[in-house]
Amino acid sequence: MSSPLESVRFSVLDRSRTREGHDDPQALRDTVDFAREAEALGYHRFWVSEHHSVPGVAGSAPTVLAAAVAAATRSIRVGTGGVMLPNHRPLVVAEQFGVLESLFPGRIDMGLGRSVGFTDGVRKALGRDKEDASSTDFADQVTELLGWFAGTSPTGVHARPAEGLRVPPFLLALGEGADIAAAAGLPLVIGDLRGRDKMLRGVERYRAAFRPSSWAAEPYVVVSGAVAVAATQERARRLLLPEAWAMARARTQGAFPPLAPAARIEALEMTRRERGYFEAGLTGQVHGTEEQVASELEAVVKESGAQEVLVTTSTHDREAMYDSYRRLARVAGLRRA
Repeated sequence: MSSPLESVRFSVLDRSRTREGHDDPQALRDTVDFAREAEALGYHRFWVSEHHSVPGVAGSAPTVLAAAVAAATRSIRVGTGGVMLPNHRPLVVAEQFGVLESLFPGRIDMGLGRSVGFTDGVRKALGRDKEDASSTDFADQVTELLGWFAGTSPTGVHARPAEGLRVPPFLLALGEGADIAAAAGLPLVIGDLRGRDKMLRGVERYRAAFRPSSWAAEPYVVVSGAVAVAATQERARRLLLPEAWAMARARTQGAFPPLAPAARIEALEMTRRERGYFEAGLTGQVHGTEEQVASELEAVVKESGAQEVLVTTSTHDREAMYDSYRRLARVAGLRRA
């Protein structure tokens, strides 16, 4: 008997998380290795992210890293989740994706977000502030960016080699961002799986307001979040501990650290505040055995009507992480390349 999940695409977003005992260059090499594994397992896309001056994240230049991933793979779609458009001029972003699409035709995705730097210092270094991420400015930036591919230049110059190419755009969004995706007629990437009610409200708003465009004739929803699969529910939960602890430290200490081993985290004496953030980071996460995860993901897909699931799981133990993605591939009925 086939699973409802077999009609849904499964993809991967890797944020090049650094791990204790491993430097930033190793994290980037790990991302490229992971892309090869994801391709072999049958995942649809492999995306990389943009973070600046974050101690626990090595991926600061997503289009550069996407080029390395695409060069190391053969068939999996490669893209960004996402390029943070307020940090860049739309012309430059169009040129970068034009180069990627020219080098790897038919395999490149252009995921776009509207976040700016993690701290005031980072925003100052980027020449940006919080106001640069306003929904109005972002909508205008998206319109200008897509115009460079269509040849509707606002200045009379041309984006080369982007003009005339088709690089599928996706908007990473919640709340107002979902409205922007709907108005522009673009696919929506929405998370996370922990905040199910908020996610579903965003999907509903998006579908209700969607306007068909040359990029998408109908709504296309990608739900995103961590999914951990193991032989037991407890082992699956342990996969989530490093990320939950890193988030707790970021909330309490102001720094997002490299991922620590689960065993060390379990032995920590946390403050009440740290414990609160740590437990909140674990609450609602999709984790368990293959049967448990299949049941929960089927419910998510049914409730959201999503056409795709973008999985963001990262942890200190790389082999345990690979095993989780292999098990998830079985749950989803993916075919090995």
